[in-house]
Amino acid sequence: MPKAELHLHLDGSLRPTTALELARQRGIDDGMDLTQMAARLQAPAQVADQAQLLDAFEMPIRLMQDAAAIERIAHELVLDVASDGTRYAEIRWAPALHVAGELDLAGSIAAVAAGVESGVAAARTDGETGVEVRLVCCAMRSHPPQLNLAVALEAAAFVGRGVVGFDLAGREAEYPDPAVHRDAFEAARAAGLGITLHAGEWGGAAQVRRALEIDPSRIAHGAPAADDPALIADLIARGVTLDLCPTSNVQAAIYPSLADHPLARLLRAGVPLTLSTDDRTVSELTLVREYENAVGVLGVTLAELWAMNMHALNVAFLHHDEPLRARLVAEFEAAGRASGTIGTG
Repeated sequence: MPKAELHLHLDGSLRPTTALELARQRGIDDGMDLTQMAARLQAPAQVADQAQLLDAFEMPIRLMQDAAAIERIAHELVLDVASDGTRYAEIRWAPALHVAGELDLAGSIAAVAAGVESGVAAARTDGETGVEVRLVCCAMRSHPPQLNLAVALEAAAFVGRGVVGFDLAGREAEYPDPAVHRDAFEAARAAGLGITLHAGEWGGAAQVRRALEIDPSRIAHGAPAADDPALIADLIARGVTLDLCPTSNVQAAIYPSLADHPLARLLRAGVPLTLSTDDRTVSELTLVREYENAVGVLGVTLAELWAMNMHALNVAFLHHDEPLRARLVAEFEAAGRASGTIGTG
């Protein structure tokens, strides 16, 4: 199945082998072997809360402070994504977290863009079917509004090099109000960037509703909306898509198990949804396995899975390149017909 993934974090998807090599080169490996590094990059199957889950990002952020490291990590993630049969992906990261060394905001974005460009080229020449990748720049809830405005303005300057969206991420419990960063969102919107933000990893349905104050096209996570019928109706009426990541939600202790995740309930209620991994390494996950979880654990039918997959193309931040969207939709539909098992609905 050709796949589209819209919610994927660069700093949550490092190859452990690469992380160990980079850490040794930079003298921050703390004497770890590969097993220990892998454990450092992966979160437990279930943590106490979102804050503990975010601890798994400490080592990646330390490593990703120079262009060479960032370019390599971005390049490799593109190859890993392509190996899943993914034909379109949006990769996100927070440029302001990577300026403690030689880079400024522009340098951070340029390094990711360069790594993605080389990764896309390599995926094609290495015999893969090819993958198209676009970038989403994240602001951080904990950062000052002026810094996040600067991120939005810098992201806008890279629209021609693959940046297509603007996001807000980070610790919701300590920084619950996204409206504090309204100026950044409005600058990004004015520049033509697609608007999304993380919501619902803390605070339940009320926190998802609060995200609507920003008027996003999509919400990263948002599964607790299932507990609020009025919010469900509002999401449907507005056409706001939830980019769900069930395994990650279980890790963050939002739900006790995958079987408790409301993806199927939201889908059958008519809420627009997509399915992603969130963080390949933090969750020790591939998109193929998350699709298997959706069918085998969550009870999603193959037709419903395919519909979510096609919806991801329809809501991808490809408004700067509608011909690419049309081409991908046609290719996906052809693959669906050729399989004999996947409806194109």
